[in-house]
Amino acid sequence: METRSQWGTRAGFIMAAVGSAVGLGNIWRFPAVAYENGGGAFFIPYLFALLTAGIPILIMEFTMGHKYRGSAPLTYKRINKKTEFIGWWAVLVSFVISTYYSVIIAWAISYSVFSINLSWGADTEGFLMNDFLHRTVEPGQIGSLVPGVLIPLIIVWVVVLGILFKGVKRGIEIANRIFIPALVIIFLIIVIRAITLDGAMDGLQTFFSPDFSKILDGEVWVAAYGQIFFSLSIAFAIMITYSSYLPKKSDITNNAFITGFGNSSFELLAGIGVFSALGFMAAQSGVGVEEVVSGGVGLAFVVFPAIINEFPGLNGLFGFLFFASLVLAGLTSLMSITETYVAGLTDKFKISRSKAVLFGGGIAAIISLLFATQGGLFFLDAADYFINQFGVALIGLVEVVLIAWILRKVKDLKTHANAISDIRLGWWWSLSLNVITPLVLGYMMFDLFRLNLMKQFDTETGNYEGYADIFIVFGGWFVAAAALIIGIVMAATKWRSEAKGVSEHSEEREAK
Repeated sequence: METRSQWGTRAGFIMAAVGSAVGLGNIWRFPAVAYENGGGAFFIPYLFALLTAGIPILIMEFTMGHKYRGSAPLTYKRINKKTEFIGWWAVLVSFVISTYYSVIIAWAISYSVFSINLSWGADTEGFLMNDFLHRTVEPGQIGSLVPGVLIPLIIVWVVVLGILFKGVKRGIEIANRIFIPALVIIFLIIVIRAITLDGAMDGLQTFFSPDFSKILDGEVWVAAYGQIFFSLSIAFAIMITYSSYLPKKSDITNNAFITGFGNSSFELLAGIGVFSALGFMAAQSGVGVEEVVSGGVGLAFVVFPAIINEFPGLNGLFGFLFFASLVLAGLTSLMSITETYVAGLTDKFKISRSKAVLFGGGIAAIISLLFATQGGLFFLDAADYFINQFGVALIGLVEVVLIAWILRKVKDLKTHANAISDIRLGWWWSLSLNVITPLVLGYMMFDLFRLNLMKQFDTETGNYEGYADIFIVFGGWFVAAAALIIGIVMAATKWRSEAKGVSEHSEEREAK
């Protein structure tokens, strides 16, 4: 008898999947990546990457979760007992990401309050580092907890774990039905206001102006695949987990196309909003747009506050809306990331959902306190770099090679998806998974190792950002390696008597 939790509606699943894919990186990573890799011309390799890697892997993970009805570890175990560790590896990577991702959301909460009276002042970078984060320690030193980060961090975990306690249908689905429309409406308001600013058209021209000469550059294509890969929440164990809650009759292929194009549409919207604002900043400063282009944390917490300072009116409102959009985008992603290890613990040890949320989420919340200290930014920077470069990307390569080349499951998965989907998979999907995706991901990993080797000559210490050896070993390499090692240990742990079919308590029973 099937008792696994299920989504209430198809729209609920799609919103949750889109909510997972749409995160902080869509807003602060995509615009800069697109600009640096050919502007408007970048959309050619970007679309190609979406159709030959992003959506094919989404379909693969949706089908895996739906066919084998389990969390990532249980799904891999049911495919082949020897591959369970890959599921745990992905779950542990998600666990690590959740510990510091929650802290960035906490920053956004604080900044939404700061924006009301522009508390960051004229020196936005100095405010972030000194007044807000109180970064007065060296890399590797912890220092004391920062109240401005700690208090909103507690709020973040209370909200996320409270939603997860409610379950899939009554918690995650309802939350996404509220958060995703709210996020889209807020960001549309931001974009409409941004494109009416002086200099906005210059910013958009810079963003969309195509440099077709870069199309022949292999690095641009690698950047396109990298952006698609990191923005769609694939190889995080998320999409396998979410699709395991789908009803037996679900249009997998169509869901994947909607999720993929929904995520890309928001990235395009983010690019329009960000570059309109950057165009305004350039006009106010009397410099070219290219001189103010930025990405990452610096764009959100240094450049945008500076832009908001220059707004002709309603500065506080615009600032609040911008940081509120970061909070909403972050919360929907954090929910999905945390759900991976909640589901994994529930399946493996046959504990109730509430216990899994309390145990897994509780440990993640406690560890996240490290990133809420005076030295937290250094730990966050190192952990994020190494877990993404040598965790997520590597898992993606291993996952595709395993399914396509070693276990040869592409045909079986295609048969399963075609039996329940309106859009039938053909040679395009098989070619993408068997040839294009593994080769591109393989080259991406080779390129990452090559770039890291070159960095040995770029800094005094030969390490990322010039960090000391001891800090890089424990703050970076150890974090990435621990995800794999603990994953192997978890896979070696005995399963609690798995029932035939599905092994999770029903959502209704958990809610009692």
